[in-house]
Amino acid sequence: MRLMPISMCKPGMRLGKKLYNEEGLVLLSEHVELTGMMLRRLQHHGIDFLYIDDPRTDDIVIPELLSDETRLAATKVIRSHFSKMMDDSGKKMAVNAGNISKDFKNILNLMIDDLSRNKDAMIMLTSMQITDHYLFQHSMNVCIYSTLLGISEGYNREELTTIGLGALLHDIGKTKVDLQALKKPGRLTDEEFTEIKRHAMLGFQLLKDEPNIPLLSAHCALQHHERLDGSGYPRGIKGEEIHEYARWIGLVDAYDAMTTHRVYRTAMLPHQVMEILYTEAGTKFETRKVERFRDKIAIYPLGITVTLDSGESGVIVDLNANVPHRPVVRILTDETGNDLEVPYEVDLSKKLHVMIHSVNQFKHESA
Repeated sequence: MRLMPISMCKPGMRLGKKLYNEEGLVLLSEHVELTGMMLRRLQHHGIDFLYIDDPRTDDIVIPELLSDETRLAATKVIRSHFSKMMDDSGKKMAVNAGNISKDFKNILNLMIDDLSRNKDAMIMLTSMQITDHYLFQHSMNVCIYSTLLGISEGYNREELTTIGLGALLHDIGKTKVDLQALKKPGRLTDEEFTEIKRHAMLGFQLLKDEPNIPLLSAHCALQHHERLDGSGYPRGIKGEEIHEYARWIGLVDAYDAMTTHRVYRTAMLPHQVMEILYTEAGTKFETRKVERFRDKIAIYPLGITVTLDSGESGVIVDLNANVPHRPVVRILTDETGNDLEVPYEVDLSKKLHVMIHSVNQFKHESA
């Protein structure tokens, strides 16, 4: 299968990987033939890319970090509790309606179990899913990434539970801010940005007195927008004043925000985001954490089309865990753009003189 910008997908192509709806249920199964209407609706719902069947790359298998059962359970809990809190935004600020701590701990345990079984897996672009609110999917993504990084750091079960809950609930304060500002497609005014920034303190206030939520998890909500150089918010604290868990969550929160479709811009690809994070290493984010994160993510996702500096193009078919920026490419077209009768593979970890020149970019065109 190939990972293609949805703007380049055409009616008649077949879906290579299942697509989920707002409730975490399968919306479109593998090998479904796509129609023009389907593509337009998916693009309208913020889907920027799709895995498409291609007989030349049908041996590519995209690993799932979570089982369908865990993903479905997590989606239901996040949507249910966060939606309830948004509906209750005018009432007394509380978090315990519906026994939130028990429900979130239960799904976190399922997630930790799944991720522990896949502890050596690379972080891929998250499974394609339509969502009725960015906050729901973002919260789950940040939890997946943070927990997997915690596993790679050797955290024990209690530590994974604390950072996992902190990640899952890091943006819970956004259920209490002005939704108009949160969903605004254009540039925020100073007043609107000030309103949005309230979510860090509001999240802490929601979680700090919950008996079954670790206080450190509440501090993750408070501190995930703080930065090493003191340029963050809400308190402008620096360096070691920011808890280690919050520093991890702040990093993956920034990554997921940039690799996810937003109302005001399309998603960026992992290698583009890593370039940005590296420019901020040592100032906003710890260099060691950025490097550790780079080593755990698929900078060039499986199935994506790349062009080498030789002019040849192909698809990423395998990853090199020790050097994730040097994957294995299956060459499909020559330097003049003609399809090869016999594709061949280039392992960039062994061909150090060969470089990736460009990656298929997202384009806003009608499907």
